[in-house]
Amino acid sequence: MKTIGICGAGTMGAGIAQVAAASGYKTVLFDVNNAILKLAEIRIEKDLQHLFNKQKITEEKKAAAWAQLSFTSDIRECVADVIIEAIVEKKEVKLSLFKQLAQWNGPNTIFTSNTSSLSISSIATCLPHPQQMAGLHFFNPAPVMKLVEVVQGKLTSDKVISDLVLLVQTFGKIPVVCKDAPGFIVNRVARPFYIESLRQFEKGLGTVEVLDRLLESKGFRMGPFRLMDLIGNDVNYAVSCSIFEQLGQPGRLEPSYIQKEKVEQGQLGKKTGKGYYNYEDDQGA
Repeated sequence: MKTIGICGAGTMGAGIAQVAAASGYKTVLFDVNNAILKLAEIRIEKDLQHLFNKQKITEEKKAAAWAQLSFTSDIRECVADVIIEAIVEKKEVKLSLFKQLAQWNGPNTIFTSNTSSLSISSIATCLPHPQQMAGLHFFNPAPVMKLVEVVQGKLTSDKVISDLVLLVQTFGKIPVVCKDAPGFIVNRVARPFYIESLRQFEKGLGTVEVLDRLLESKGFRMGPFRLMDLIGNDVNYAVSCSIFEQLGQPGRLEPSYIQKEKVEQGQLGKKTGKGYYNYEDDQGA
């Protein structure tokens, strides 16, 4: 594998592209929105410079990583040995993208989705070679977080999984192979962390700040509300809804109306300047 194609230039897509390029792979970052693509280009360049300033990479490594990157809004240029989709968490949109990608990529291309909760097996059905489809779930921020879930769908070949495990290792990450199931491993386990915290807030048993401080004092690096703001309330809420539906709507996992309101009001967290906390001053800086 020499070429990695990333579809979606948002926070996750840009982060994954940076990881791939820094690992020596020719990396194509695709997005239909040129403005988002330009922001991703600026973000990656800034992050690489930050790593150099912190003496975590050399000037040569920074230049080498940047040289591996290309940016495009033309899907015909998104041709690679491995495709990693990191777009909006909506199944119909993902299916449409993969159908288009299949037209320009050969039968040996490995298609993967960075989905947090959608069924890999159901996405694979839109491809002419469904055995080439798997999940490759990174965590935010992708350049920092070590864990990557390698998700095997019902039709995914064992060779594809072994190839992806090796790929993730060359990224300097820790691959964990899991079966295709609602929320996979991490998001299935994490739902109560978010939802029970939201329940306490709904009942007035603690403020956002207090609940975060309490959990952080018990060893969590980031409280649930800070973490939801970092992930994006739109993404986190979509995952909660998806897992809730796939598991038969258990009451204990019912998504919170408070988070639903945040999404409807556009208060998505750090990326919009406001969520459970206010980040507008940070963005101005």
